[in-house]
Amino acid sequence: MKRVSTVTVKKRIVTVFIFGLLIFAIIDIRLGYVQFVIGEKLMGQANDLWTRDIEFEPERGNILDTNGEILAENVTAPSIVVVPRQIENPEETAEKLASILDVSTDKVYEDITKVASSVNIRPEGIKISEKQESAIRTLNMDGVYLAKDSKRHYPNGKSLSHVLGFAGIDNQGLMGLELFYDEKLNGEKGSLSFYSDAKGRRLDSLADVYSPPEDGLNLKASIDLRVQTILEREMDLAVSKYNPDGALAIAVNPKTGGILGMTTRPNFNPENYQEVDSSIFDRNLPIWSTYEPGSTFKIITLAAALEENVVDLEKDHFHDDGDITVGGTELHCWKSGGHGHQTFLEVVQNSCNPGFVDLGLSIGKEKLYSYIDDFGFGEKTGIDLQGEGTGILFKPENVGPVELATTAFGQGVSVTPIQQVMAVAATVNGGYLYEPFIAKEWIDPKTEKTVETVEPNLKERVISEATSEEVRGALESVVAKGTGRPAYVDGYRVGGKTGTAQKVGPDGRYMQNNYVVSFIGFAPADDPEIVVYVAVDNPKDTLQFGGVVAAPIVGTIIGDSLRALGVEPSEGGLDKDYLWPEQPKIEVPDLIGLSKGDLSEYMTNLSIETNGAGDYIIDQAPSPGTKVEQGSKMRIYLSDEKHRE
Repeated sequence: MKRVSTVTVKKRIVTVFIFGLLIFAIIDIRLGYVQFVIGEKLMGQANDLWTRDIEFEPERGNILDTNGEILAENVTAPSIVVVPRQIENPEETAEKLASILDVSTDKVYEDITKVASSVNIRPEGIKISEKQESAIRTLNMDGVYLAKDSKRHYPNGKSLSHVLGFAGIDNQGLMGLELFYDEKLNGEKGSLSFYSDAKGRRLDSLADVYSPPEDGLNLKASIDLRVQTILEREMDLAVSKYNPDGALAIAVNPKTGGILGMTTRPNFNPENYQEVDSSIFDRNLPIWSTYEPGSTFKIITLAAALEENVVDLEKDHFHDDGDITVGGTELHCWKSGGHGHQTFLEVVQNSCNPGFVDLGLSIGKEKLYSYIDDFGFGEKTGIDLQGEGTGILFKPENVGPVELATTAFGQGVSVTPIQQVMAVAATVNGGYLYEPFIAKEWIDPKTEKTVETVEPNLKERVISEATSEEVRGALESVVAKGTGRPAYVDGYRVGGKTGTAQKVGPDGRYMQNNYVVSFIGFAPADDPEIVVYVAVDNPKDTLQFGGVVAAPIVGTIIGDSLRALGVEPSEGGLDKDYLWPEQPKIEVPDLIGLSKGDLSEYMTNLSIETNGAGDYIIDQAPSPGTKVEQGSKMRIYLSDEKHRE
């Protein structure tokens, strides 16, 4: 029998001990690593295996006008969430849901038997009606849940549709402000987590975990719904009267760059955007469309000429015989035979093309194009909407005498309406070029406190206050005595400029009898509060001139908007020159307190209608001092007692 020495036994014991100690050390280290290093990760993975999540959408932020009126909001519309493993009888559940949602049973069965922790029945089960919601609550089916949800509602219908845009079925912004500010409006999702066994059945012994959604911020816009309503009304009337290919209107506060209103025709209802062709809602004309501006661009030439002191509007003269030859090319005035001998102020009033060609040549290519660049043409304005165009300008190396001449009166260049509005606003507000904006404030929906304010962004100063004042005076004379007379508003000093631009066809040639007619106006002329631009594309059955079609629309918009905004009537403005068959308005006399016999002393060209009985006039409409068209109806109210209201 072999004997093992004591030394050998001790070595073996030590070896086994060390080996065992090493194993326990490895296990201990591993346990420590699991517990302290990756413990949270493993716990999270285990939690994921045991829990099921139902997501809850946050409330999308409302969009408000500058006075707090709702432009876009949410209305309750819950969505169905199904947990397939909790459904014991999928055939019966599918039949009941299919009946409520008006969809095939096979389609619902396919959805609710998917291998997933939770399933949406899309799109029929998303944002269901109140009637459908009530039916599902009554049936109380296992595994079928109603998740709080909402859909977007635009209370003003088609109004402001291209600016607001719309949100999709999942409340994601798809166009307009809804898209541009989607992240701030959308908020953060919430969830309900419940514990389940390996088969997905709910464990009632463990508490659910609810993480509430974080609602999106409310957006207060610079839009004034009172002005917007006026724009919409006038565009509807223009479409009805002229059946144009398109039309647009913009109103802006020239002191800040804030957009007061903006509309496009054709428009659409944001809640039913799927029902119209994408070419309609994809084209927000005021920022997207580009076309030759025509004579409204002459304001830029005028401002540059005055700033560079190349003309004195009162002292310098120009003779217009109907055309002017530049570089071998004959450029014509819109008036056959021309305007004859004029001061340059009359050149502006008459929108005389040869006169502006002369101004453009006097300014010179480098100077004129530097002003065009400074006023923001050829680049995006930076408005907070998607899809803005840049316009097209001649490259400096391609500008010869003819190109310089045509640019001076707005032909051969292409601009966007928003560029035009902001540039003209700069010419009349003291020379300050602002970045246009719509988002004005961001508001916490719970506390209703402002969390962020958007300050006006001044890009640069383009002209001096003295030049701006002279531009305002010249453009006021255009409305009082020139081609812009149809935009004249009694009681307010209005300035502006007409535009009539021949459209370019697909072949690159000018189209016959197809014009974009426009007018840009501002008021009060001594301290502008609003700038309005209207363009009508190819109006039918009318003379296609900006002064005929667009000017009266702008005049109505300005007058009604100033009254809505509470702007006091102006004093010291220019009187309007009336041309046949126009007749000046007459002022309504004060008849209150007089007797019927006294009426003969107040012979006016008004139609008198009497109400009541008696010998004394106790009230009248319109009120004294109101200016009305000759032949208008005036009502007087009679009584036996003589008194004044």
